[in-house]
Amino acid sequence: MPDRRGVGSRMSGDLDRDRLSALWQHQYPKGPPIAHELRTAYSDRWIRFHSLPGSKRYPETEDEHAVVLHRYNTVLDELFAGTDIYVITVAWSWEPDGPERPPRRHEVHPEGTRWTTLAYEDDPDLELHSYTHLYADRRPWRPGTADGILREVADDALSGVIITDSGLTRIHHPYDGGADVIATSSAERDRMRDSHQDWLPRNPAGL
Repeated sequence: MPDRRGVGSRMSGDLDRDRLSALWQHQYPKGPPIAHELRTAYSDRWIRFHSLPGSKRYPETEDEHAVVLHRYNTVLDELFAGTDIYVITVAWSWEPDGPERPPRRHEVHPEGTRWTTLAYEDDPDLELHSYTHLYADRRPWRPGTADGILREVADDALSGVIITDSGLTRIHHPYDGGADVIATSSAERDRMRDSHQDWLPRNPAGL
């Protein structure tokens, strides 16, 4: 298991970094906020939706981008209508405060404040150490509020994005091709599944 220790960073803006960290540890004690790991850790509450008909991975036209954004926003609205959300984006670097990749993260999420950094330092080769930086902002949810970030995700320009409510009770992780949802319960997950049968993966594993 990689060493993913929180590396301190300054709080700025309105982000209560300590509250967010404590809340994450309470709600998701099985691991850090690494989006692609959540579906395994919380598989009893997990469901995946695909972004385009026929499980097509990437949109190629504006009409297909519109379909992708419609599906993202429909599910997000079911999860977060009437609430505030945290939008969390991710960058990586080879040094704790070195140049971050992808540079577009800051361009599309300038509101994000450094929440925490996860250090991968267990490898004896120092050149293989890396750092994952998570940036967050809190905003009222409304359809379209995260479209700039969602479009970058759909085009595989950003990854690791998490959208969650202010209490971290539900998770939406958009990726290039769809979205993983961690619901509050298996019953809630099943209701979402039944509401969007046409958006579900066709393979038995639900991927």
